[in-house]
Amino acid sequence: MTLRASLEALADEGPVLVTGAAGFIGFHVARALLAAGVAVVGVDSLTAYYDVALKRARLAALDKTPGFRFERIDLADRAATAALFAALRPRQVIHLAAQAGVRYSLEAPFAYADSNLTGFLSVLEGCRAVQVAHLLYASSSSVYGANAKLPFSARDPVDHPVSLYAATKRANELMAEAYCRLYGFPATGLRFFTVYGPWGRPDMAYWLFAEAIMADRPIAVNNAGAMARDFTHIDDIVEGVLRLLTRPALPDPAFDPAAPRPDRSSAPHRLYNLGNDRPEGLLDMIAIIEAALGRTARKEMRPMPAGDVARTWADIADLEAETGWRPRMSLAEGLPQFVRWWRQWRDL
Repeated sequence: MTLRASLEALADEGPVLVTGAAGFIGFHVARALLAAGVAVVGVDSLTAYYDVALKRARLAALDKTPGFRFERIDLADRAATAALFAALRPRQVIHLAAQAGVRYSLEAPFAYADSNLTGFLSVLEGCRAVQVAHLLYASSSSVYGANAKLPFSARDPVDHPVSLYAATKRANELMAEAYCRLYGFPATGLRFFTVYGPWGRPDMAYWLFAEAIMADRPIAVNNAGAMARDFTHIDDIVEGVLRLLTRPALPDPAFDPAAPRPDRSSAPHRLYNLGNDRPEGLLDMIAIIEAALGRTARKEMRPMPAGDVARTWADIADLEAETGWRPRMSLAEGLPQFVRWWRQWRDL
């Protein structure tokens, strides 16, 4: 069955609940579902972590599409979240709401506890109460923390986070594992690797660099540029999310009850990397933005900031083998596309 046909079948099960619908990934996922004829109930609390006008513009774009409904809810509000699940009784939940950002977790740790721990627990309780058919939720490549083995595999141990943000995302994975084991509903955790593209987040480096270069301000180049990221275009991320949505998680087929292993689960819970499988150097990324803007950056070399890592690289073999998904957008193509969108956005 094609992805389109699978999504059309989902449409008969009622609206998909997408949390974080005013966020970067949530907006694009909701828009893709609506384009496939799937109704969406979007939830967001519209926090002011970054420009709320951008979040409202995303919602305005979604509101133009039939089949979309928005609910402004703080998922850490247990009563409001329970009432939402009770009224909607969703079969499919895509949980993308979270307090994002590694460095901000050093400044506002309780925001991460509220959004990423209490909020996620409220969603798990909602899923338990209505026995959802499938929960997809956002994790992060940050969970790999101080791991030195590359590329990062979803089967690697992830016991040494280097930021509170990463610790909350790893906690989400463990919480989901427990709920899937206890209550039997399937859940899939998505370890996203440095997502970029149109309608992106203003706190991300590629956006900050574009703004600074256009304003002729210096840009901070961390670790003297000796950094690399597995940049993943939003279109590739959305395709991966939708392919997994139509494949509810099952216990790991390689699980052997006679010889259990920590990287194999008997619960209907799976973890996947969604990355580009190609680390790109920070200086190379800056050069692409410079070329797209037609300007030269003034670089200020800085040391590695606390909570950061020098290199990320996603092993996507499991996801490719099981769904056929493989990213298609190169950074050299995707960043100029972002710059074109960004120029239009800043001129509005």
